[in-house]
Order: sequence, then structure tokens, then C-alpha cells
Amino acid sequence: MHRLLISAAHKSSGKTTISIGLCAALSSRGRIVQPFKKGPDYIDPMWLGRAATRPCHNLDFYSMGHQEILNLAGQYAAGADISLIEGNKGLYDGLDLDGSNSNAALAKLTNTPVILVLDARGMTRGIAPLILGYQTFDPDIRIAGVVLNQLGGSRHESKLRSVIEHYTDVPVLGAVHHDRNLAIVERHLGLMPSNENREADLLIEGIRAVIDRQVDLERLFEVSKTEPLAYQPAPVHRPDSLDIVRIGIARDQAFGFYYEGDLEALSNAGAQLVPIDTLHDRELPPLDGLFIGGGFPETHMSALEANVRMRQEIKHAVDNGLPVYAECGGLMYLARTLSWKGRTCEMVGAIPGDIVMHDRPQGRGYVRLQETGDSIWPDTGPADRHREIAAHEFHYSSLENLSGPQRYAYRVTRGRGIDGDHDGIMYRNLVANYTHLRDTAQNHWAARFVQFVQSKRQNYQHSS
Repeated sequence: MHRLLISAAHKSSGKTTISIGLCAALSSRGRIVQPFKKGPDYIDPMWLGRAATRPCHNLDFYSMGHQEILNLAGQYAAGADISLIEGNKGLYDGLDLDGSNSNAALAKLTNTPVILVLDARGMTRGIAPLILGYQTFDPDIRIAGVVLNQLGGSRHESKLRSVIEHYTDVPVLGAVHHDRNLAIVERHLGLMPSNENREADLLIEGIRAVIDRQVDLERLFEVSKTEPLAYQPAPVHRPDSLDIVRIGIARDQAFGFYYEGDLEALSNAGAQLVPIDTLHDRELPPLDGLFIGGGFPETHMSALEANVRMRQEIKHAVDNGLPVYAECGGLMYLARTLSWKGRTCEMVGAIPGDIVMHDRPQGRGYVRLQETGDSIWPDTGPADRHREIAAHEFHYSSLENLSGPQRYAYRVTRGRGIDGDHDGIMYRNLVANYTHLRDTAQNHWAARFVQFVQSKRQNYQHSS
């Protein structure tokens, strides 16, 4: 079994670029690479999955238990030659004092060797105590090697290699020189999901070529050898063909934030997922339900507004009882208007409010929700009604000018949601959150939504 966790001393060290390059370079050499991303994230997994040509899955202490993380990692690593986990932030950074949700904690839980990506700009001899400190801070963490990044040239590389070899026993597995083009790529990766970027494959190929030249991939593969994960395969329920419902899913340049595990959970619960392009499709196909996930609708608001027929189709469907679930960007699209940079565009109008973009995040980070008891989705039972749901949000927009009293599916006990107290605005058979849910053991939302769609199938077909 081969497995690596790519981390760094601090964020913005270039580990995402390095991770994407490793996925692409190892794949191009015939290795089957299974990518994972620590924490809640959509953009990095899109790039990692595209580079590895294999869907990327998230490992997150906040929404998953330890055994669940092991089960997911083990299940998707099976059949791969190497698993590559990209961390978030620095190796030992975390929410609490003991680092229980840090990259190091994930490396320890999964018994995964760590590759440390070090931004070495301006460093020479000082890199040795940095590496030694990371080694001694937690002896249970196996730092299997370092990849030096942002080097000033061959002379700088030679000095750093000599220092590291003299003072430490950590191998230098790669030395990536400063490249102005890679700096541009790094900004693209952070700002633009790969589903939006027509040049994504060219960007990945450029990163691959750099990593292939400047990282010792064979040695990196050797140090990644570790023990297999002790995991329990998840049982898969295959629904009867009579239970299958057609659920449209917005997948285009404006909307693309979906967890691979959630899409699988929807399918396993009985959903046939039908791609919808909100920018170019003129009408909805025959559907039993609709899911509009997150994305950046503000960057495509003119095109969304211009597709009047699609907006009218969705408004009509919502008004006539089609079960719809929307998250963040989807909520924004379903509102009356979207305002950004001095412009306002018409949106669907199913939610009686207006979206206003701001310069600073209005909601950011981990969220905890409690059900209000008023949800239109099937009840999970008395024991679960007061449980807290661990989720996350990241939005620069706010929903304003709401008209009339509103019904909400959730109370917000941590985070922002729609108004600081509520999330999950409801209208007819629509539920729309700023919060991004994740289908894990603590909240199997996908099955609940599919059950709701199944229960409303005949009613909606009759009313339409």
C-alpha cells in the first residue's frame, strides 16, 4: 500500500500546485492515483480529480468520525497504486490546542507518511531548524521527505540540499524553482474551479511537466509505502427500478460545487442524476426533482439572466411543486435579483429576496445546524430532531429584502446561514441553504431528499 499526505509549514506554500502536479505526473507514468482532500473544499478536489483522472474525496474531522474517515479512505484507495491526500493549512495547524483536527492528526490516524512542501524563498541555513522542529514536535508523524518550492535557481537549490543533508535525515524529494507562470497558475487554482476554466487541462499539463522534471517521482513512490488501512467496506443499497427518480443537477460553468460522495449517496438512494446547463439549455427535461449546488453565479450573472427561458422554466417548476434543493450559489440563482459591482441582474425569482455581493465574506467556516421541526423533508425521528448537523459555509453574498414571513428548515447554532439565526428557507417543495451539507453518518441528507422526491412524484406530475 502506498499513501502520502502533502502538507506544508503554512498556507500559501504552493502545496495545491505541487499536489496537482504529482497527481498528473504519477498518472502519466502509468500509476493509478487516488486523490483525497482534507477538510471541506470543492475547488481543490476538482483540480486534483481532473489531474488524477479519478474523483477526489474529502476527509474531514468535523463532519466525519475517525472510523468513517478510515472506511472512506480505504474504500477508494482499493485498486489504486498510490493515494495522495492534500492537506489544508500547515501540518500542525488546527481549530483546537491539541491539534485534533490538523493535518498531522489525519496523518497519524491513517498512518500516512508526510511530504512537507516548503516555500524556501529567502532561506538557506535556516531551513534546517524548521525541518528539525517539525520532526521533533510530534515524533509519531513520519516526515518522509520535503519538496522545496519557489527556489531562486540552481545555486540556491545546491545550498539548501547541502544544509538539509548535513543537519537532518530528511530526503529532499524535489526542488521546484520559482516560475512566473506557475505563480499565475496558483492564482487560477485558488480563484477558479476547473469546471469554469476552459484551459484547465493545459494548466495541469504545464504543472505536470514542471513536477516531472524537478521531483524524483520514483523515490517519492518508494517512501510512500505504508501499512494498508483497516477499513470496513460500506454496504451499497441498490434501489428497485420502480424507486428510481430523475433528479436534475445543475452542472455548468456557474454551478459545480458537489461532493463526489454526496452524488454517489443520491444515486444509491434511487436518484438518476440528469445534468442541467443553466447557461445554455432552453428548457428542463422531464424531472422528478432538481438539485442546484454551489458555484460562482455572480461571475456568470449576465448569461444566467439572458437565459430567460430556463429561469422561467425553473420558476414555473418551483411554483408547481417540483421538489428542489439548493445550496449557496443555487440559493443565489433562485432569488429575485443578484447585484455585484454596481450591476443588478434578474434571477429566477422563486425566493422573495435579493442577493447582494459584498467585499468581505458574510459567512465563512464551519457551521452547526439544528432542525426546526418544520422541514418538508421526511422526519428522521424524535431521537434525531434535536441533533446538531455539522456543515460549512463560504459566501460573500447576503439575502436581503425578504418579503413576508418565512419558514426555515434549520436554526443556526454556529455560523451565519441566511440571517444569523436561520437557514434552509422553504417555499412549496423548495429548500435552499447558504450552508453546504455533506452526506456522512451524522447527516444522511441525500436519502431524505430522494425519499421526499419519491413521495411527491405523482403529485408534481399531476399538478404540472
